[in-house]
Amino acid sequence: MKIRFWPSLIILIVMAVTVRLGFWQRDRAHQKEQLNAQIVAFENAPVQRVGATPIALKDINFHRVVARGTFMPDQVVYLDNRPYNDQPGFYVVMPLKLDGGGVVLVNRGWLPRNLADRTGIEPYDTPSGVVEIEGVARANASQAFELGHGGSAAQQKIRQNLDVAAYAAETGLPLQPFVIQQLNNSGDKLVRDWPAPTMGVDTNYGYMLQWWGMALAALGFGLYAARRAAKNEGKKDGAGQSAPETLDGKV
Repeated sequence: MKIRFWPSLIILIVMAVTVRLGFWQRDRAHQKEQLNAQIVAFENAPVQRVGATPIALKDINFHRVVARGTFMPDQVVYLDNRPYNDQPGFYVVMPLKLDGGGVVLVNRGWLPRNLADRTGIEPYDTPSGVVEIEGVARANASQAFELGHGGSAAQQKIRQNLDVAAYAAETGLPLQPFVIQQLNNSGDKLVRDWPAPTMGVDTNYGYMLQWWGMALAALGFGLYAARRAAKNEGKKDGAGQSAPETLDGKV
């Protein structure tokens, strides 16, 4: 049986790519499982106090924290398109001026949208004195799909997303490089029913099986095509052979 070079090469390339993509999805699933284990461990670890000393995001992300300071309501940002129980609303993100120096952003909670006015803000309370905020350190205040850059946090109060470093540059505030997702109730009429971090491990394993299934399908197709080609070659060889003839044309 002759092996045709180009069809065989294409099948081998397809198998190599799909097998590699399957391993990549498996590795992604393992990374997410490790992160989930870290989050569980951080939830049970001692609470870290946030002060003026800068803390690297990698050293604080997903840790339980506590911060003491005064809110800065004039620098508030409302993150749009954050639904809760199918109701449109905002996340209220506000800087907290820390005792002893420094500032940290706090995602205070969810606020329903004023249905009569898309840009209207429903009333909520902001403590005027020193407060103690308990929560979880996160890299951002939640990330939503956005077309474009959504404008400057210093220029508009309502926006789609908020980048901590960009906000610090725009406002000049000495921000910690993370956001506190507030957990304790401060009687401000905001909802703090935070969704659990979505790891999507099952999705990665599903994609892994799909890619490996495609590799097996490519192998099966290649074997089937080779078998069909061998049969066709056998038929042509049989048809090309004729019976011997005598000089007078008779067998």
